[in-house]
Amino acid sequence: MLLDFYEDVNVGDSVTVGSYRFTAENIVSFASRFDPQRFHLSEEGAKGSIFGHLCASGWHTASAWMHCNVAWQDRMKAHETPRRGRWPDIGPSPGFEDLRWPRPVYVGDEVTYTATVTGKRPLASRPGWGLVFMDVVGTNQNGHVVLSFKGKIVFEMFERPKA
Repeated sequence: MLLDFYEDVNVGDSVTVGSYRFTAENIVSFASRFDPQRFHLSEEGAKGSIFGHLCASGWHTASAWMHCNVAWQDRMKAHETPRRGRWPDIGPSPGFEDLRWPRPVYVGDEVTYTATVTGKRPLASRPGWGLVFMDVVGTNQNGHVVLSFKGKIVFEMFERPKA
């Protein structure tokens, strides 16, 4: 799946949007601002926890998904020539479901994020736009899933009705 108009997105299309390496510095920085639990703030604080070592906030892993996703879209816009002479509007998202963090993300882990289209439908309330459903998965360098959710995103149709 490339950055495309609604009509060109197909169920089963999959794209790897990028990877993010979790360092002690970025884990602590994120947690200090947004999720200041002891196992996200220091190795010492994490030792007595269920995790045993400093680990990333689940919200950090989800934010890293968005960072990779937006960077991928920017790369596509900058380096690919659109077949139809312009880029589609993509987004916003009306939400997600079933957010899971099945394994912790530790210092040094590199998480790769992939989205797979699971469905789509035109928006009755917004002619010229469609809703695309996708499963998003983040896997670490060992192939273990560390993040998953079911997302939705609004896509522009190429053939938009005249107002």
